[in-house]
Amino acid sequence: MSILQWMDRAPGLCVAAVDRLTFNGAIIQTDTESYRLAHAKTQAGHTATG
Repeated sequence: MSILQWMDRAPGLCVAAVDRLTFNGAIIQTDTESYRLAHAKTQAGHTATG
């Protein structure tokens, strides 16, 4: 089940899960492009042209 389906069915549960995962977490900003974002952009480009 995708996250969007979970959010439709149990929005409070999703919010609670994200809250628990990020509580007291440290966010480290590296000012570099995410590998996953770059890969997704590449894949989207291949799909659009392909």
